[in-house]
Amino acid sequence: MHADVIVVGAGPTGLMLACELALAGVRTRIIERRTEPQRDSRALTLHPRSVELMDLRGLAPRFLALGRTVPGWHFAGLDTRLDFAALDSRHGYTLFLPQARTEFLLQERALELGVEITRGYESTGLRQDADGVEVQVRGPGGREETLHARYVVGCDGGRSGVREAAGIAFPGADETLTGVLGDFAVVDADPTALDRARARGVLVAPLDGGLTRLVYLDPERMRTPSGVPVSLEEFRTSLTRICGSDLGVAESRWLSRFGNATRLADGYRRGRVLLAGDAAHIHFPAAGQGLNTGLQDAMNLGWKLAAEINGWGPPGLLDGYDAERRPVGRAVTENTEVQTLLAELTLVPRYSRPTAALRGLLNELLGMPEVNRRIAGQVSALDTSYSAGDTHAADPLVGRRMPDIGLIDASSAATRAYELFSRGHFVLLGLAGDAGLGPTVGAGWDSRVTAVTVARHDGHPELDGVTEVLVRPDGHIAWATRTTEPDARRAERATALAAWAGTTQGMATR
Repeated sequence: MHADVIVVGAGPTGLMLACELALAGVRTRIIERRTEPQRDSRALTLHPRSVELMDLRGLAPRFLALGRTVPGWHFAGLDTRLDFAALDSRHGYTLFLPQARTEFLLQERALELGVEITRGYESTGLRQDADGVEVQVRGPGGREETLHARYVVGCDGGRSGVREAAGIAFPGADETLTGVLGDFAVVDADPTALDRARARGVLVAPLDGGLTRLVYLDPERMRTPSGVPVSLEEFRTSLTRICGSDLGVAESRWLSRFGNATRLADGYRRGRVLLAGDAAHIHFPAAGQGLNTGLQDAMNLGWKLAAEINGWGPPGLLDGYDAERRPVGRAVTENTEVQTLLAELTLVPRYSRPTAALRGLLNELLGMPEVNRRIAGQVSALDTSYSAGDTHAADPLVGRRMPDIGLIDASSAATRAYELFSRGHFVLLGLAGDAGLGPTVGAGWDSRVTAVTVARHDGHPELDGVTEVLVRPDGHIAWATRTTEPDARRAERATALAAWAGTTQGMATR
């Protein structure tokens, strides 16, 4: 298959992006250096916005069937939990789901959509020009090949070869701190021992197959470089030092050391080469935001890149990927650095008393509902909002995520707003009951815009006074109006559709 897009990396970000592209009819090929899917799971959670993204595509039931919901979460390991259940979402929880299962479900969906996944091939270089990209790959037996595509997206992790070959700088802070994780088939069954470990900062998490994950920071080993292998003897010694017992750990399935190197790509695009996920941003895994940020990168990029390839993308749309997602990457790296600093200071004896006082103060602040909602909104990504740019007259809703309102359409059918996005189209909702909505969209936009005249909806404070709203394929609001005069609203609508969904001409031939 000649691919329009080559995605390098079959992790969660690459698979999610490939699904989005294929849903829009883009011929997509993934190349992955590993010959088999990843067995071990570094990440364990999907946060609320990521579950919402799956809901937008009709995939949430698949993920919920394999995971376990957790209503509260943490920031910097503080005792006062973040209350995701208090957030404005049908999915106000973290879904505890090992990364391997997330990858399995996304690969399953990618194959359903016709994505070609080629394993055992490693990207070794690339060259781009005005017409496309040549990707050099090394396959089984060291065989060299050259692949061609219109665009290439590096989803190949923190050591991204795509990023390096494209000449995109990756500035930031070097590693100064490391933690250790281990997955064990045998752990002390005494719950009091595990509770004591948790009280002393050890993360204890049950995994599939009867395994238990333990994660810790050992003050005496926290400067050990992440490249140094972890032995079972070291793990037991550290646990004994931290909590007075090695917790009976045995039959280790996976031992790994991870660091706090924090970097953000200078740009998420260089010509026909783009970056997403860890290839664009790396940080300490504080509060479990890395995988989730990558999935959200993919959702933002997918429909924009598809619009460019399919020939209807308005000028500047694809550049909007960097403009929207890079500030999010910066915010995540900054909040993880804050959390890492708090954890590190706790382990340094001369700072133990003031750090304990600081953590106590932060615990009190998180006990205030407005503070808790603010931090929970950041970690969950439910508060992610994209700038309206230079459009001074834009409604305050523009850039924010669309609430999942229940609605009744003109034919008296009941649905949820998120159920309208399964095809990856824009959704235009007429909240004023305008019968002219369909004919407007039918004049050239119907292949990429779903128009619904709403007879009534269950209401939402953010939508008070809104008469019409255009929602992007990624669930963020592109345009909203409170205009009540039909002709004026019709003119605004046409302008918004042209600005976001392109001209009314048919999609260009590839």
